[in-house]
Amino acid sequence: MIYLLLSILFSTGLFVIFKYFGIYKVDILKAIFVNYIVALSMGFAFAEKSFSVTEIPKQPWFLGAVFLGALFVSIFFVMAKTAHENGVSVASVAGKMSVVIPVFFGVFLYNESVTILKIAGIIIALIAVYLASVKEEKTTHKNAGLLLPILLFLGSGAIDTTLKYVEVTHVPKEEVSVFSGSLFGIAAFFGLIILLVKSIKKRTSFGVKNIIAGIVLGVPNYYSIVFLIKALQTKGFESSTLFTINNVGIVIVSTLVGILLFKEQFSVKNKIGVVLAIIGIVIVAMA
Repeated sequence: MIYLLLSILFSTGLFVIFKYFGIYKVDILKAIFVNYIVALSMGFAFAEKSFSVTEIPKQPWFLGAVFLGALFVSIFFVMAKTAHENGVSVASVAGKMSVVIPVFFGVFLYNESVTILKIAGIIIALIAVYLASVKEEKTTHKNAGLLLPILLFLGSGAIDTTLKYVEVTHVPKEEVSVFSGSLFGIAAFFGLIILLVKSIKKRTSFGVKNIIAGIVLGVPNYYSIVFLIKALQTKGFESSTLFTINNVGIVIVSTLVGILLFKEQFSVKNKIGVVLAIIGIVIVAMA
């Protein structure tokens, strides 16, 4: 349970950092690239056992890391595009509601338990995610289509599902840091390609501010993934339960942080969502 709580806290930390990125006008792509380099370095520095970099492509989890690394960068762009075209609320809801995908695969791939209590808890949690995430936005997005939210929903769910599959089938406990570091390294590679393509179109300096922002982001990003993997490796903790509690927990804590730290508006829907989220978590945990 401690790993799950730490994953929720560090994931919420990412939310706070991204908020400050907007305040200080940080170039998010450059900061994301630096963040991946930092996370890569931490993964290799904190490796549980000695290893050779040349052996990494031979590991059974390497292809999974490549797929996840590409997804990390792709979904980042889809999320940013969705927020721009459809609104921040739509992006938030689409990303968090994707929890149904790993929950579905957890039940059917790993024969995890299905009870009326558990199903009720998950349904309540999903309703809570929607109500707690939706915001009253001033701008309307009349011409925005459903393609981007659907891609964000599927991509976010694919990340959690693939992470669970690779962890179950290929990642021993003593290789969590190396796997995580490799995953971030591959994401950094794809991010570098995008940066190079953009620099050809328009040359800009990297900026010390973006480097510092990337370093600040990299530490909690690394730990959010490591602790999530360690939570998945905890015996007696089903992934359908874990992903539900993790996603809903992030929504609750992020909402509270937004209210207390950034003085965000807290509508009646948001209040109902937080209450339902707590009820949903309790029910799923009991089930």
